[in-house]
Amino acid sequence: MKITSLFLATSALYFAASSAFATGLATCDSGAKSTWQPVEKLEAQLKEKGYTVRRIKEDGGCYEVYALDEKGQRGEFYFHPVTLAPVPTKGR
Repeated sequence: MKITSLFLATSALYFAASSAFATGLATCDSGAKSTWQPVEKLEAQLKEKGYTVRRIKEDGGCYEVYALDEKGQRGEFYFHPVTLAPVPTKGR
């Protein structure tokens, strides 16, 4: 019984930690989701700059954007969800 409880507790901590840190390329201290800008606003700003947005998702408390930049090069970009400012990433 104790082993099962220990296993479940360890598993829960592992999954909570892995989802919180996601890829680890960028993290944002973004606060409550009620303060986040809408994804549509970020997408509109990027389109104005010539980006072709493929996908936007949450990762490490940031918005992670898969897009083609203004030069047509594919990239993975991170933005702070409150300010929509670019977030520097760690090298892979």
